[in-house]
Amino acid sequence: MNTATDSDVVSATVRAIVAGHGSFATGIISAVDQITGRGASFLAMSNSGLCLDDIQDTLARAVDETGARVIFTDLPAGSCTMAVRRMIRARPGVLLVTGINLSLLLDFAMQESVDPVVAVNAALERGRASMAVHGG
Repeated sequence: MNTATDSDVVSATVRAIVAGHGSFATGIISAVDQITGRGASFLAMSNSGLCLDDIQDTLARAVDETGARVIFTDLPAGSCTMAVRRMIRARPGVLLVTGINLSLLLDFAMQESVDPVVAVNAALERGRASMAVHGG
């Protein structure tokens, strides 16, 4: 699994960055890898110990190094999301998808040969449709 601190990231394999609190990114990517074997399609980034500027700089470097056009984050108002929103102003064509779940990431991972921007839209629908409430 790739992490934002790895110096040997192979840009040809990374299609998207997953950023979030604590070990959220590594955990959800690990689940994708266990189910699909496609965890290397993602670069994990944690905000642990980083201020907003540090998160933004780390993400900008990761986008530049990998060529990833999609960034997934955990919380719509979280620090990773705020950093991405600031960072993508100078990077047209990079998409932010926030509030992600495992179904969404699995769907994106399975669309390996599809343009990442197109894959995001299909994955988003799958992620939304996967949420349900049972019982009462």
